[in-house]
Amino acid sequence: MASEVYYNRITANHKMLDLNLEEVMRYRDLIFLFTQKNFTVQYKQTILGPLWLIIQPLMASLMHMIVFGSIAKLGTDGIPQILFYFASNAIWSYFDACVWRNATVFTSNASLFGKVYFPRLTVPISNVLTSIIRFGIQMLIVIALFVYYVLKGQMVFHPVRWLLIPLLLIWLGVLGLGIGIIISSLTTKYRDLVVLVGFGMALWMYATPVVYPLSTVANMSGFIRTMINFNPVTVPVEIFRYAVLGVGQWSIASMIFSVALTFTVAFFGVIIFNKVERNFMDTV
Repeated sequence: MASEVYYNRITANHKMLDLNLEEVMRYRDLIFLFTQKNFTVQYKQTILGPLWLIIQPLMASLMHMIVFGSIAKLGTDGIPQILFYFASNAIWSYFDACVWRNATVFTSNASLFGKVYFPRLTVPISNVLTSIIRFGIQMLIVIALFVYYVLKGQMVFHPVRWLLIPLLLIWLGVLGLGIGIIISSLTTKYRDLVVLVGFGMALWMYATPVVYPLSTVANMSGFIRTMINFNPVTVPVEIFRYAVLGVGQWSIASMIFSVALTFTVAFFGVIIFNKVERNFMDTV
């Protein structure tokens, strides 16, 4: 009698539409460990360490002052230029980091994912938390600049408005996570898509009122104005400047569109992520 051979097949124990967020919450300690690891490893064996989080946006802000403030003569709605550009770069850098770090989740963690099981969503969530820490460090300089101009009488502090910042971080974090994990799911087969992320994010920044206020868009053509107004990042950036600097404008229609698109992208992003994680090791 021929001997029988048995095989054990290990597969994901959840359906594609099962978000399984309860399991992710049970692994919250792992999320915090990943967050700590992301932050410490990034600046390990560097000369200036976390100071790069201040130097990079500061240099970008100075460059924007020269190019867009002095040469292009773009206004800042009466806000001191260095404060306007640094605050804008801080919130955009946060969103950019959420997208960029999550765009390579599968390829960057393939060796880890192939060895042990844990909810894969813990990694993208930890990337967002790491970006929040980076944003918090940059906000220290924004606060210092803001206090300076308050003492000079050029700015007014409205503490209630600052309470909007955590909501904006969640808003942009969810949007960045959704976009990032969709890109990451696609790059398991098409690696060259990662190259387009940096280029695409640079173009997206100029389609977002980061180096200019939304008030300047009124003089642009109808198509460009509509594109910028319904850019899902435009409203949270304008609300952020309103919360911190006291200036900003947005429409109810564009805000509803941005919120709806954020949750739609995040929902489908998690669905695609759950589907790809089942067999991505065969293609990575």
